[in-house]
Amino acid sequence: MPPKRNGNLSMVHFQDFVLEGFEGGLETQALLFAVFLALYMVTVLGNLLMIIVITLDARLHSPMYFFLKNLSFVDLCYSSVIAPKALANFFSSSKVITFAGCAMQFFFFSLLGTTGAFLLGVMAYDRFMAICNPLRYPITMCQSACTCLVLGAYCGGCFNSVVQTSFTFHLPFCSSNRINHFFCDVVPLLKLSCGNTAINELLLFGICGLIIVGLAFMVLISYGYIIVTILRMGSGARRRKVFSTCGSHMTAVTLFFGTVFVMYAQPGAIESMEQGKVVSVFYTLVIPMLNPLIYSLRNKDVKEALRRLGQKPMAL
Repeated sequence: MPPKRNGNLSMVHFQDFVLEGFEGGLETQALLFAVFLALYMVTVLGNLLMIIVITLDARLHSPMYFFLKNLSFVDLCYSSVIAPKALANFFSSSKVITFAGCAMQFFFFSLLGTTGAFLLGVMAYDRFMAICNPLRYPITMCQSACTCLVLGAYCGGCFNSVVQTSFTFHLPFCSSNRINHFFCDVVPLLKLSCGNTAINELLLFGICGLIIVGLAFMVLISYGYIIVTILRMGSGARRRKVFSTCGSHMTAVTLFFGTVFVMYAQPGAIESMEQGKVVSVFYTLVIPMLNPLIYSLRNKDVKEALRRLGQKPMAL
């Protein structure tokens, strides 16, 4: 749809955007469609299964699995904000997304991504309390405290999302309406603006960088204390069990914070959009798909819960 003009070129506003996605012919688009569909289906099934298993199995009704269930829910919604529109655009000739639709996608993408980061930090704190302060753990991580921590994660995500969305979509987009990405993200949107984006870039690197670096630093400190505590344990079996549980979380944290840092928390990221698309696929689809696999395959409690769940229909 053509842009609306009011006689001043610097104030041209577009009603629609075009998501250019990935370059390539029909065969390339078909291959990418198959890859995206497979990743998304595994993400949906894996995270739904984690939510169902944790909800139905009473032995998993503990703070750690309460946080893991919320992380699975966030991952499921996070991918669902991006994947369906991206899948529809692979064989679409227009690839149009409305201005309001783009703002909404950006808002929920930022909200859920930031909330997921806070939840990973909360899970590190939970493991720290469980291993380093086991006597205080039942009181510190009571049900009300866990609920407050999860609500705090959502509030932190909402704050970042409101700030980023309001500042980004108040910019004048007058140079073009073609977004060089497969979803509405802050970096390609800033490239389309003909206004001064210095404040937006400062907010991007300031708030996102502070969140990412701050949470990563908190996780490192928590696991530093955890490792020292584990090494002091006398029982080899208990030590292996604790390492297995913490290893799953550290794997998830490393994957998520590593890729997000590359994309948002360092200035050079804003210059390379083609590389940014690949990195974006990793943290919007691959990591949400891997999280339930990481926690189920490396966690004995979850594997036993899955086995019990699978045996229930046979017992009827």
